[in-house]
Amino acid sequence: MTDWPLAELLPHAGDMILIDRILDFDDEQIHTLATVRPGGLFSRDDGGLPAWVGIELMAQSVAAFAGCHARRRGDAVELGFLLGTRKFECNVEYFPVGAELTIHGVRSLEDDNGMGVFECHIRAPGIHATARLNVFRPPQAAQYLNEPSATGNQP
Repeated sequence: MTDWPLAELLPHAGDMILIDRILDFDDEQIHTLATVRPGGLFSRDDGGLPAWVGIELMAQSVAAFAGCHARRRGDAVELGFLLGTRKFECNVEYFPVGAELTIHGVRSLEDDNGMGVFECHIRAPGIHATARLNVFRPPQAAQYLNEPSATGNQP
């Protein structure tokens, strides 16, 4: 577990932070926890979370992984991007209220240009979801966002 507040590790704020805490991380993986609570931005009428929100839980865990490593090195936390996911599978249609979801992300590839692939899992009693996330963390992300597009227009 870390003592760093999630708001300092993720480029999200307020209700957009969906994970509750980091359980553990090392050089190649992270374990996080999210408890399903009613009244959230993505909650169903019954308070559960649609299974597709699992992709965001996984992405936030990967972002927390990058943030933890940046903080451990003494670097600023950089912005990253979820490029996509492959093979998202979940055995339930939604995560019920009160479910404590353990999210596990393992880095399987990361190159010097900031491209990465993470194998991710969400587990809770009776729940199992998996996906492979493709991510991109460009060097100097703020500068990257301000570059003019190929047509000359600003983003």
